[in-house]
Amino acid sequence: MAKLNNVKVEEFSLGMGPKLLGIKGKETNYLIKAFPIGGYVKMLGDESASTDPRAFNNKSPLRKLSIVIAGPIMNLILGIFLFAMIAANKGYLSPIIDSVIVNQPAQIVGLMPGDKIVKVNNSKISTWEDFVTSVYTSNGSAMNVTYSRENVLKTVKITPVKDTELNRFIVGIYPTQITNPNIAQSVKYGFSETYSLTKQTAGFFKTLFAGKAKMNDFGGPVTIIKFSGAAAKAGLISLMAFAAYISIQLAIFNIIPFPALDGGFIFLFLFEIITGKKVDDNKVGVINYIGFAILMALMVLVTIKDILYPINF
Repeated sequence: MAKLNNVKVEEFSLGMGPKLLGIKGKETNYLIKAFPIGGYVKMLGDESASTDPRAFNNKSPLRKLSIVIAGPIMNLILGIFLFAMIAANKGYLSPIIDSVIVNQPAQIVGLMPGDKIVKVNNSKISTWEDFVTSVYTSNGSAMNVTYSRENVLKTVKITPVKDTELNRFIVGIYPTQITNPNIAQSVKYGFSETYSLTKQTAGFFKTLFAGKAKMNDFGGPVTIIKFSGAAAKAGLISLMAFAAYISIQLAIFNIIPFPALDGGFIFLFLFEIITGKKVDDNKVGVINYIGFAILMALMVLVTIKDILYPINF
């Protein structure tokens, strides 16, 4: 998007930290760096003001917004694409009940095969994973489950029970396995799974800001490498699922309105578009430099945490 808007791109990097590989293009250095934690596009005029007409700072707020927002959008598109590919090759689980276990909470309240789970506590259920997450995180509290039967919506109250063998809460239902989905179904699943992960991530940030997050809720470069290796050993489908998960997480993290993140720039350019006032480029550069330093310090802390208190799986 930078090149389409005639902005000079000085560096394009996959990953952060020390350089592993590099290729010099006509005017752009294409780099691969050591830590698999996203990447960046370094443009002329994005850190300090430049008089060059091709500098980022000399473009209109709308053009700058189109460049900055492209990163998170492409992360989401990649997630959708990967989940759609997984569904096309492996199928997927649908929140339509396939079977009900006798004398378990779902059967007791009258749920039957063919019923489609629509909501849990007024939260929309897009995928089977949405429903499973709601059950797991209920901690045994009663849930209002809305389901569709013959196009009629009904709501029942279900209290999950703890399965001692699985060490988790269950309600006693099995989902429908959709095998050999067509292209439309696969793409729809890609969108649904991406939407589901976005909701779960928003829930994590809510937990984080409420001060309820635990040590094992955080992971950095070391954790990513460990999980990537495990996913690769489990097969291509598992690796694709993990890559989709990481891509979506990067998209959401990047739109947080914090300096040096895409979200900070998006907030700034929207402000300029709405008010018609231009913010001093040098001040923006200083703020972003400070924000980047804070992010790097945070990354160092998370990496130390990964080493001293690794996430076990």
